[in-house]
Amino acid sequence: MNNKLNFRKILAWILFPLTMWYAIGVAFRNFLFSLGILKERTHGVTTIGVGNLCMGGAGKTPFVDYLLKMLQADYRVANLSRGYGRKTTGFLEADENATTSTLGDEPYMLHKRNPDARVAVCENRNKGIEKLLSLPEPPQIVVLDDAFQHRYVKPTVNILLTEYGKPFFNDFVLPFGDLREPRSGYRRANIIVVTKTPEGINPLEKFAFNAKLKAKPHQQVFFTSIEYQKPVALNDGLPAVELADLKNILLVTGIANPQPLADKLSATATVRHLPFADHHVFSKEDFELIASTFDQLPDEARAIVTTEKDAVRIADNPNYQCIAHLPMYYLPISVKFLDNDGQKFADCLLKTVQENVFYLKRNG
Repeated sequence: MNNKLNFRKILAWILFPLTMWYAIGVAFRNFLFSLGILKERTHGVTTIGVGNLCMGGAGKTPFVDYLLKMLQADYRVANLSRGYGRKTTGFLEADENATTSTLGDEPYMLHKRNPDARVAVCENRNKGIEKLLSLPEPPQIVVLDDAFQHRYVKPTVNILLTEYGKPFFNDFVLPFGDLREPRSGYRRANIIVVTKTPEGINPLEKFAFNAKLKAKPHQQVFFTSIEYQKPVALNDGLPAVELADLKNILLVTGIANPQPLADKLSATATVRHLPFADHHVFSKEDFELIASTFDQLPDEARAIVTTEKDAVRIADNPNYQCIAHLPMYYLPISVKFLDNDGQKFADCLLKTVQENVFYLKRNG
């Protein structure tokens, strides 16, 4: 691991000139939007943009899931993303025939978790919103997933996520760091949500973090953590288990930042980790590797554990039958607001949503 980190640092310094040119290019693009030369569009629907400044790993998908569950009790809600990794093009709405191949893994997972919400994908979000609004019962709210840099849509509310352990104010623009745009982009956010915060954080640590964050007067800041649920079996025939029951775990991941999950599992079990790239499409050889590695684990209370996002790709893969006989579980996760701030966040968001929905209905 240290060798990989050292190689990354050396490579980053070699590519530092590219970082400067990339940062200048992105800053100039943002400048054109601020001048109105590049146009931001609003639509006749309330839109909530969710995104981050860094490349993946900030917890967008569970946060979008949280929003959908919170909003769909009172509103017709749709989720729109570009559908990264799908094998289709254009606008597509999830239905009973949807798969990870047609939607992408994250939209498909959100569709499975939220059957009462519309889930759609489209490379062009303006066209995607237009398609949603042309439906017989158009949504009242569209949640835009991973849309912070997609500035051709101007969200009613812009929510920026930043990871506590890797905040944007300590990072640098690609390829020297992991930021998609300069740090100053955070000023566009109405709400900043700090994700993956340690639950034991004390007020002084929060104060120090906020001091470095330098939120503007118009920005509300909230801290959240990850809450892990009980393991869920990929096969119906597997027995229910508690996480504490598992003593030897093969962790299989294809996400941007698997370290929090690895740390969680390592607290109660011996963990062997097979990490794959984010959105990895598992091959037959990958499944054979998983099976052979699992066979090397001690027999006592052993299982394969993966993330929910990986699970939808694995179960939807025709080669999954290679390991379908093995005990494989996934750990669902949810968002938990610290210090009982969940209601404060809801009040902050819903006030704007209610006002905008009422305005659009009155002026429709």
